[in-house]
Amino acid sequence: MSQNNLAGNRLQADTMANKCLNQDYEALRSQCLMQRRLFCDPLFPATSKSLGYNEFGPNSVKAKGVEWKRPGDLCLRPQFIISGATRTDVCQGALGNCWLMASIASLTLDKDILTRVIYPKQNFTDKYAGIFHFQIWQYGKWEEVVVDDRLPTKNGKLLFVKSAEQKEFWSALLEKAYAKVNGCYENLCGGFPGEAQEDFTGGIAECFLLNKAPSNLFDIMKKALSRGSLLSTSIIVNGGEKEKLTQEQLMEKHAYSITDAKEVQTSEGRVELVRLRNPWGHIEWTGAWSDCSKEWSQVSPEDKAMLDCSADDGEFWMTYADYIKRYSKLDICNLTPDVPSVDNLRSWNFCQFEGTWKVGATAGGCFNFLASFATNPQFWVKLDIDSEGDGKCSVLVALMQKGVRKAKQTGLKPCAIGFFILRFQISIRESKMSA
Repeated sequence: MSQNNLAGNRLQADTMANKCLNQDYEALRSQCLMQRRLFCDPLFPATSKSLGYNEFGPNSVKAKGVEWKRPGDLCLRPQFIISGATRTDVCQGALGNCWLMASIASLTLDKDILTRVIYPKQNFTDKYAGIFHFQIWQYGKWEEVVVDDRLPTKNGKLLFVKSAEQKEFWSALLEKAYAKVNGCYENLCGGFPGEAQEDFTGGIAECFLLNKAPSNLFDIMKKALSRGSLLSTSIIVNGGEKEKLTQEQLMEKHAYSITDAKEVQTSEGRVELVRLRNPWGHIEWTGAWSDCSKEWSQVSPEDKAMLDCSADDGEFWMTYADYIKRYSKLDICNLTPDVPSVDNLRSWNFCQFEGTWKVGATAGGCFNFLASFATNPQFWVKLDIDSEGDGKCSVLVALMQKGVRKAKQTGLKPCAIGFFILRFQISIRESKMSA
């Protein structure tokens, strides 16, 4: 994509975005510059309220000793981005939010999408006023989220996400913006990567259970990565709530991002490989095709250099066969037509509906499901077959609940929701409908 197109997409995105909590970034920054002061966000203050309510609550052990500091208090000459935003800039901190970290790491693989989210030209020098802004998709609309740059620290170090580059702060500030949207940092504990991937792209996430993986899943993964989709994965086990390390150094109940899928030629034939990244930035798979394993001797020096198989950064390769054997779940966030880098999706039709299920109005009682089914919201979708293609077409349907994560601190849990897709065929000639 040309720089002109990218700038145009950025301008269009800015115009379309809502001002979250009615905070205008340009107006607030201009005011701070005029008054020669640094911005302090009154709607997400540097207090225990923004940290959390339980584990990070006001009187908790984890919140004890926390100090809010600006990047300039932590190092000399801080920078927003150093040599481009990359997946190694995302190292998980004290929050149990690996699902979010995996999503942010995947986000860095597509620079056009990343540019829409983080405004890469922000810095700590030109018209610096202690204020930054990001775009996050919320329930059908992009929201421009403003934050100040006071970050929670302990003993002079960032408490939550950090970059491998100690002077780089885009990932920490993005995490703060996401915490603000969701009420507090602690509300980010626990979740599924597909949720954050949707919030960073406006896309639609779908899930594959790997014990029922389709025969062409590797090709699906390659195609998804090539068109900019975000991929993440995890190992699901029953019992216990904490992450647990296997003998092969894979973490159970922990989200990984999938950053590549390649076929390589070896002395024994072609091998399908998948590249994963632990958002911690360390602890890697130790099995076949792990960093510096003997299998790499079967690959040409050129391929070995291209695949970068030896860096100790939490990223590793493994065969596709080993992947589907050891992992449980794959999330793919499919991008929608308004994303700058997905010109191949321009022919898609995208629509959304918003409403509320209310007993007696738009929904029946839960104990009389069949009798009340007809009162539920219903929408007709016409599928147009591509006459120039294979005679098939695709439709993606997603359903989400508003404000569930923000309501965690009140004890509110997500409701059980779902939808049915019913097939109807209409014969125009006979004017009859059959289900």
